[in-house]
Amino acid sequence: MGLHFARSFWMQRRVFLTRFFNHLNCVCICPDFAIIFISWIDNVVFVSYNILGVENAMKHQDLYTEVQPRFLKWRRRKKLIRKELNVYDASIVCFQEVDRFDDLADLLKKDGFGGVYKARTGEANDGCAIFWKDDRFTLVHQDNIEFKTSGLRDNVAQLCVLKMKQRVMSDSPAQSSASLLDQNQLLLVANIHVLFNPNRGDVKLGQIRLLLEKAHQLSEIWGKIPVIIGGDLNSMPQSAIYQFLASSELDIRLYDRRKISGQIDCLSANSCVKHQNRNSLSIKQKPASRQCVYRWNDDDLRLATGSAKVTHLQHHLDLCSAYFGIPGSCRTRDDCGEPLATSYHSRFMGTVDYIWHTKELVPVRVLETLPIDALKRTGGLPSKKWGSDHLALVCELAFWDR
Repeated sequence: MGLHFARSFWMQRRVFLTRFFNHLNCVCICPDFAIIFISWIDNVVFVSYNILGVENAMKHQDLYTEVQPRFLKWRRRKKLIRKELNVYDASIVCFQEVDRFDDLADLLKKDGFGGVYKARTGEANDGCAIFWKDDRFTLVHQDNIEFKTSGLRDNVAQLCVLKMKQRVMSDSPAQSSASLLDQNQLLLVANIHVLFNPNRGDVKLGQIRLLLEKAHQLSEIWGKIPVIIGGDLNSMPQSAIYQFLASSELDIRLYDRRKISGQIDCLSANSCVKHQNRNSLSIKQKPASRQCVYRWNDDDLRLATGSAKVTHLQHHLDLCSAYFGIPGSCRTRDDCGEPLATSYHSRFMGTVDYIWHTKELVPVRVLETLPIDALKRTGGLPSKKWGSDHLALVCELAFWDR
């Protein structure tokens, strides 16, 4: 009886969500078996979004030659971003390239969001921001990483421990049980914008390594709590950096430092998406053969691994990609299961944005990004409907029942 009700509930929910997401030209897919293991009341809608810094848009106008000037105006873009978050019913949001935090915070406060900000070091004025719904979460701990202190440029990362607020008790035994679970449920949210420079794979790896180390440390301190990581990693899905996140280890000697993020090939081709018989295929980066080992000097090794004597990187978070966990359409996904494109301007079309999570969380549904043909019809982002040169990544995540 309980399983029949759950399946009936899920089918009704799926019909609603399909209609809802079709309105946004996306696909919603979720395996039915997930309903057995998750509590809907605990679900979190997580968004990662590079919103294009106002000053970056002004400094790099050559990237937006096909974009109407009015579409680049912050006054207009911030309203579109707010509208998106409301449509997604977001619970937690990780923003990158934020240089108008006070403006953004005032706007999102109207929708019940609280947030924290960490500015980059150095001359750049943008940074990262994490927002959460105040009626669902309380901030119990905040930490930041200034990578400059480790010689890893001026980028920054944020880490927040959020506690789910107790829900109103229900007459339903199932919902009452879930509400009791909510009282002590903690969640670690990490947000990062990795260095852009395609040639500095050593710095990129070092930044990601430090974030993963800090996230693991905080997760352990707070009782092995689940971790969600959102951000612009400035790395491609077929890259060695992606492999490091997914497999927890990487022998960096098998890769050229300059190509370890996969960006070089994409930028030289002016896009990381090729078309062949209407099927979109991403450019793959292959490791060197065992006989071909790349030389990394001591300084590069120190930046990438933390020691001139270490060439094999490892991390201790068992991570899954949210988009990899939900099947998608070949019109929007590559052979890794990642979106074909999360960013589009006159010099680049490809994927650099991701949502990663530990296995205490289960992806229920994701927001499909725009198909390549639809993106090309815009002429470039931002556009009439989209407020950034990146697309938002959105995933609904559920906690495993305990």
